[in-house]
Parts: sequence; C-alpha cells; structure tokens
Amino acid sequence: MFAASIGSMIRSFVDGVIVLNDECEILWYDVDSVIPLDTTDGDHLLEIIPYTEEQLIGEETFSITVNNRKLDIKVKKFAADLDYTIICIEDSINLTTNQKTRLYCLEKIVDTLREGVMMSDHNGKIVLYNDAQEKLESLDSGEIIGKPLWEAYNYNPQYSEHKHTFKTGKPIFSRYRAHSTVNGVPKYVNYSTYPIQKDGETIAVFSLSTNESNLKNWLHQTIELKRQVEHEDLNHRPHKNGTTFSFDDIKGKSMALKNLIHEAENIAIHNTDVLIVGETGTGKELFAQSMHNHSLRADSPFVAINCAAIPETLLESTLFGTVKGAFTGATNQIGLFEYAKKGTLFLDEINSMPITLQSKLIRVLQERLVRRVGSNEVTQVECTIISASNEDPEKLIEYGKMRLDLFYRLAHTSLYITPLRERTEDIHFFIHYFLNKYRKKFNKSVPDLSQELLSLLLQYQWPGNTRELEHLIENLIIRASDSDDTIDIEHLPAYMKKKIISNQSVTVSKQKELKRNPLKSIFSNSQVHYIQKTLDETAWNISKAAKTLGISRQSLQYHIKKHGLVKP
Repeated sequence: MFAASIGSMIRSFVDGVIVLNDECEILWYDVDSVIPLDTTDGDHLLEIIPYTEEQLIGEETFSITVNNRKLDIKVKKFAADLDYTIICIEDSINLTTNQKTRLYCLEKIVDTLREGVMMSDHNGKIVLYNDAQEKLESLDSGEIIGKPLWEAYNYNPQYSEHKHTFKTGKPIFSRYRAHSTVNGVPKYVNYSTYPIQKDGETIAVFSLSTNESNLKNWLHQTIELKRQVEHEDLNHRPHKNGTTFSFDDIKGKSMALKNLIHEAENIAIHNTDVLIVGETGTGKELFAQSMHNHSLRADSPFVAINCAAIPETLLESTLFGTVKGAFTGATNQIGLFEYAKKGTLFLDEINSMPITLQSKLIRVLQERLVRRVGSNEVTQVECTIISASNEDPEKLIEYGKMRLDLFYRLAHTSLYITPLRERTEDIHFFIHYFLNKYRKKFNKSVPDLSQELLSLLLQYQWPGNTRELEHLIENLIIRASDSDDTIDIEHLPAYMKKKIISNQSVTVSKQKELKRNPLKSIFSNSQVHYIQKTLDETAWNISKAAKTLGISRQSLQYHIKKHGLVKP
C-alpha cells in the first residue's frame, strides 16, 4: 500500500514508474504510457527494462529502446521503514518535443519585445537577433545570424565586448554606441551586455538595446508640464514664465539671510551667469527663480533641469538638441539652450555633470553658440545660465570632478547660501513658521514644542537644512494630538529621534573638548590675537598662559615663534 502511494505520487511528474523492494522485487508499477499494455506483467517488465545491481546501488541514469522508442531510466532511492528503489521512466521523444515547443515560444516572445536582443555563442557567432534589434540598427537578421560579431559589424575581434564578457563572466552596463552605419548615418543605441552561465560556466552572451527617442520625448513633456502644473499652495500658482517663487517667498529673519537676498537681487539686475553653491535643502532653486523674476528677463521662460537625474547619454541631446537621422529615432528637437530663448536656463546639480560633457558645455558658454547633435549649423545662445552645486567647487576641482575652466565660465559671480545650522535665528523662526503652516493644513490645534525638544532642535546640525526641518515639523504635527500638553521628544519619528539624540551626544563631547582646549574653538584668523591677549593677561608667564589656552608649554612656544610674538 505504501509502495503504491509513493509510486502514484511520483507518476504525476514522469511518464512511468516502477517501485522495487530491498530485494529488487517489483512491488508496484505504472508504465502504460511508454510500454505496450500486453507486456506490462511483472515478468516481462524485468526483461524489457534490464538493470544491474550496481546500477540500482549507484542510482545511475541510463537509456533503453523499446519498440523504437528511446526511454531515459533514472534510478532513485527512497528510505522509510523499508528501503525502496524507484525507477523513473521518461520518453525522450516527448521530452525533445516539449523542449522544441518551449524554445519556439521563447523565440516568439523575444521577437515581440520592444528592446533589441542579440545573442552570441562561445565562438562569437550571432545566434539570436530579434525584430526590435533589426529596427534599431536597420540590418537584416538573415544576413547577421551565423556570422561572428566582428564580421557582421566590421571591427577588430580584440575589441569585442561579447568576447570580453564571455571571458570574464562580468556584465557591461549602459553603453551608448553605433555599431552599424546606414547611408553614412551611424545608428546609435543604448545597450547593456550580460553573460549566460550554466553550472558556473559561461555558455553565451547577450545584449539588450533600447531606443531612447521615446524617453527624450517624455523628458521634454515633463519639463513642459513642470512649467504648467499648479503648486499645491494657492498663494504660489506658477507664473507664465515657468516659475513659482520670488524673493518675497524666501522666509527667515537672520542677518545672514537678509544680506544674501540683497546680494542675489543685485546680481539678478546685472544679467550675468551665476553659480549658486549650497547644501541640499538650502533653497538653491528658490533663489534661482527669484533672481529670474527680479531681472529684466522675467517675461521670458525659466527652464530648469537636474543634471543628476538625466542619463549621460541623454543629457547632451537634451541640452543641445538633435536633428533627424543623428541616431536611431532622432527627430528635429530643439535643446534647452534654445528653448530658454532670452530667459534663464537653470542647471541644477551641475557637479553631477560628466567630465566628458563639461568640455562641450565650456565651448557653448565661451562662444555663446550651440550646435544640435548631428548638425553643422550653430544657433546663438541668448539665455542667462544659472547653475547650482550642492558641493564645494574648490573640492570638486581638487578631486577632478569639475573642470577649472568650467567653473570660471559658470561663476561669473557666485552666491553661497549659508547652511541652516549657522543661522540659529532662522531655525527658531522656521520651527514656528512650519508649526503654523501644518496646523492649518491638517486643521489641528496642537500645542507648541516642549523646551527640551526645542533645545534639541536648536542644537541639531540639520544636514538636510530647511527641507529636513519642514519634513520633521510636518511629522510632529501628524503624530501629535490636540489633547497633548506639549509636543515632546516622544512624538519624533524613530529614525529622527536616533539622529537628533546622537547629534546631542556629539555636541556635548565637542563642548567638553573645547572647554579643555579653548584654542581649538578660535578661527585661524583670530588665533594670533587670542594668544597675544592671553600672554598679556598672564604677564607673559608661559606656563600660566599655556594652561589657560589648554595647550602644552612647547606648543605655546611654537606658536609664539611661528607668529613672531614679542614680549613688550
């Protein structure tokens, strides 16, 4: 009974099953689909399927032929209270037919993909080339399949990416290149190449190619929609020029912010290219829009693009435009330099622009002429360029991420936005400003912050600046209840609570260090004055002065000598 249960279960997955006991006697069998019914009694079955004791012990796989049909025999052991041997029978013809059908279906699926697919074998010969790849490269699969890649595309075999991937087993991501040329026009495609591995060995290599013309169209539509979409705040509906904000929308009470606004207004009037430098969340685009609306260009378009959000392969054609036939799917499309007309082009996160593209941008900024990709004609650039970086340009230049000559062309003048942590007065202002804003938005009469929480927020470094502060206050309003006495630390989101409390520990540690060594708290330009003052107050007693400064006698003597200080 147990043998029949085992056999029936396994029979669901194979064409035939025989169950043997530990003495190799047949206990149960079902082989009707692969062996004629008139030969299925036990005596004949053992003659039809000969096996040796060694094969049963070794759980081997072998093949036999019955009535001109090839059968694959697989021996498996099954241990329970008794030892059972299972002989599984599969019809090779059915298996081959199923594989061919499956392969046919997969090939049809590949041919319906919008992405181009090309596969080569271990010799570099092309074995698969789908319809989408034909359209991308304007080639005929009948002439391509069966040829080595380097013959089909006419290049040196040592530069074959497929050979390299086959050898290393490592994929190659996001290349932009033209392997074919039709009527003198290169057919550019964006593609990635991957190995196909089986049992730890590479058996083939394939490439997936995409046509980026649709993506570019969507990108331009997104830019246009950004100009038209309404801001959620009814008081900040977009202007017809594509902006939302002006200097009146820049909030804050600190003198540093007021001086910065005055400086930005002055720059805007003079119609010059400017580089805005500030950390994430400091409001770089807010300043850029405000400067545009304060300038004589206010009636012309304001066009913004984030250089970090656009793939390198698209950024050039997006900025400079294209002509029809420049690459596969290319159309006559103006770039953003032309689109901005006599307005402002805002290049956000310019520090993310690839070095290769920076050299092309330098030429445009220098000559004020732009040439579309694939064209020989040039167009005058009339817009003003405002760019923004969330990293220090000097460090970018030092690390080779920004060309020095690009910096000089972008930064005819520079505007540095002070981080929020250096404007304590604005931290206090924004806490109350955002509290009132989100009370109205969520229609909640929640109380103010507790003194303990307020103190923590004033000491926090705010790496995300005003944006991070607004996000935190919004979360506090959501979590607080009208019945609460105050908004306290317990209302902080878990991840922010950990960050803020950790920040307080670091701050306390720094304060203790500065108390032990006050010289470290003095900026370098006032060090000399502080040392001189301490020496005078201690009547030039070196030991006493060193103790007050929190440094050793030897270190103080070094500073005296270094700065040329003389006892009066």
